[in-house]
Amino acid sequence: MGLLKYRIKTFLKYQDLIQELVSRDLKLKYRRSFLGYVWSILNPLMIMIVMTIVFSNLLGKNIENYPVYLFTGRLLFDFMKNSTNNAMRSVTGNAALLRKVYVPKYIFTFAKVTSCMLDLVFSLGALLIVMVATGAPFYWQILLSPLVIIQLYIFCCGLGFFLAQLNVFFRDIQHIYAAVLTAWQYLTPIIYEITKLPDPMPFLIKAFNPMYYYVAQFRDLVYYGQFPGPRIFWGGWLIAFIMLFVGIWSFQRSKDKFILYI
Repeated sequence: MGLLKYRIKTFLKYQDLIQELVSRDLKLKYRRSFLGYVWSILNPLMIMIVMTIVFSNLLGKNIENYPVYLFTGRLLFDFMKNSTNNAMRSVTGNAALLRKVYVPKYIFTFAKVTSCMLDLVFSLGALLIVMVATGAPFYWQILLSPLVIIQLYIFCCGLGFFLAQLNVFFRDIQHIYAAVLTAWQYLTPIIYEITKLPDPMPFLIKAFNPMYYYVAQFRDLVYYGQFPGPRIFWGGWLIAFIMLFVGIWSFQRSKDKFILYI
């Protein structure tokens, strides 16, 4: 209990720094951009239009309102991909500062995931535009979607901590993770329905793909207007906290050695 109180006090002590880091990331992303934060909506919107044109006739013929179906999966996966990629480089990217002053190293990783989280919130505006443009129904269950986003945020923090400490010692992990993300994307039912896959692929995806839990929940609430099943809902929370525990444990165990490798 004493250790937990210490961690909380430390976090609160550096909350202003976290806010500055998150604000810096957002400003740098849209620096010298004419439209600025509007790109948080336009960028996913344009990608969705291109993907709809490419995949609608190949994989989405029997999927009603394919643009919304595609978008509800794409938004969450893009957040996971961007947040974990940025988190992976968070410690090595701030090596100069860490050599000069003491700052809890996890703050940089946490800030990267949080800034991507704010990007996701902005991107939800693009989803609303697509839903209005395609005449999609607005179910009241959409109000529960933040529960899914929080789950995914916790999961990405954990995965981000794990990758950040790993990247300090093994820089090749950046290239390996890029390949993993490519496979992960196609093994997540974003552009296709999982029921169309041959056995045993549906079982393997449901059993071993964490992103399936978050995409399926989000689609249930936004696209189908129904509550997720208890297995998917509670499984999503369980996976998120397990990943967070693994990430924090691995990060804390190796953080004192970072200075020797950065």
